[in-house]
Amino acid sequence: MSDQTLSLGRAGARAQSGSSDLYRAVWRWHFYAGLLVLPFLITLALTGALYLFRDEIDAVVHADLKRVAVTEGASRIAPSTMVSAALSAHPGKAVKYTDPPTPGSSAEVTVAAATGQRLAVYINPYDGRVLGSLPDRGTVMWTVRTLHSLKYFGPVARGAIEIAGGWAILLVGTGIYLWWPRRQGGGVVSVRGTPKRRVFWRDTHAVTGVFVGFFIVFLAVTGMPWSGVWGEKVNEWANGTNFGYPTGVYVGVPMSDDTLRQTGPKTWSLEQARLPESATPARPTDPVGLDAAVAAFGRMGLHAGFAVSLPTKPKGVYTGTVYPDDLAQQRVVHLDQYTGKPLLDMSYADYGPVAKWLEFGINVHMGQQFGLANQLFLLVVCAAIVLLAASAAVMWWKRRPAGSLGVPPAPYDPRVMKGVIAILFIGGILFPLVGASLIVMVILDLTLAARRREKAA
Repeated sequence: MSDQTLSLGRAGARAQSGSSDLYRAVWRWHFYAGLLVLPFLITLALTGALYLFRDEIDAVVHADLKRVAVTEGASRIAPSTMVSAALSAHPGKAVKYTDPPTPGSSAEVTVAAATGQRLAVYINPYDGRVLGSLPDRGTVMWTVRTLHSLKYFGPVARGAIEIAGGWAILLVGTGIYLWWPRRQGGGVVSVRGTPKRRVFWRDTHAVTGVFVGFFIVFLAVTGMPWSGVWGEKVNEWANGTNFGYPTGVYVGVPMSDDTLRQTGPKTWSLEQARLPESATPARPTDPVGLDAAVAAFGRMGLHAGFAVSLPTKPKGVYTGTVYPDDLAQQRVVHLDQYTGKPLLDMSYADYGPVAKWLEFGINVHMGQQFGLANQLFLLVVCAAIVLLAASAAVMWWKRRPAGSLGVPPAPYDPRVMKGVIAILFIGGILFPLVGASLIVMVILDLTLAARRREKAA
């Protein structure tokens, strides 16, 4: 054998070893990402699938509160009369009135009750009868939404969701590399074997992942605006640099220190927007009243089902907000409480480019933008995510060594691992909590590797 042949053979061996090392490194971090993310993905997929049909489910579960019989020719009573009925049943202070979205829907009055509790009181808009009450945001679907975001468990859990979102993106990226065809006869778009064999679960996992990977990344990215660290900071940036509001929209409008978030749930990009102030009248005068404010919002064309936040201070405003499925119909209008004149009228068309893209992503994420098709498609994606998690668990169970976690082997050449980690840290810079978790994982990985070397010595 010639020296040239030997040289070529060694080069081929080195190339094969390098390729194997890279595969090992990617596989190892794919395993770590799955270990961290899959429990969260299952929870998010199940609660998210339910929340896609929030209106339909709430309408059934809370039919006694949300649905009313419609009598032909019947007219609605005044909003102020409904508020009075709510306060008679639950003494306190009315802070918000929500107009019925359909003829067969009840009105909702939010009351800061004398007991200190905040209640949603449901009123028949035709006869003023109180149908019942729930704690504010106390419907079944609000509970599911709170579970989806882990708000029940405090800021640490919310931070975990943000970390899971970032690692989910890593999971998809590494998964695509592992799936990439390498002269195998199956497992690319088809599934080999039977459920008794590990290859069946490997192929099920790989094929499902490659078809829904893009949508997992989309859901992870569009869910980030609700996160406690990244979302909060991006929100501040978007609202502070005219990406949420066009230049000059506030010219000549007195602004308070109160924000839209304080008046109730708002679209994400507007939560930190400051509220205008009503002008102090030259002579003492009474506010125009809720009935006039509701009538004004109706004349201005706010979509049915708009909510009216009531002024709570002498310079407060009537704020009409509506966030229907159609983004083009989103609207925020502030009225001077003494004159009834609009101080600010903003719709989706007025948002800056970043806010528009963020709101579009959020609307699709929530299954709203494209109607039933949007809901059904994301339902399939949620089911696929559960299948991904289940197939990963079965695949791991079938290959795990006895008495071991079954972490994929480290690459022979440590330089490969350093390169992969360097790429991961770029994502950590974009998402700080993810970066912090990555540092912890690297330290743990290095510690485990050192212990294994000690035992082998």
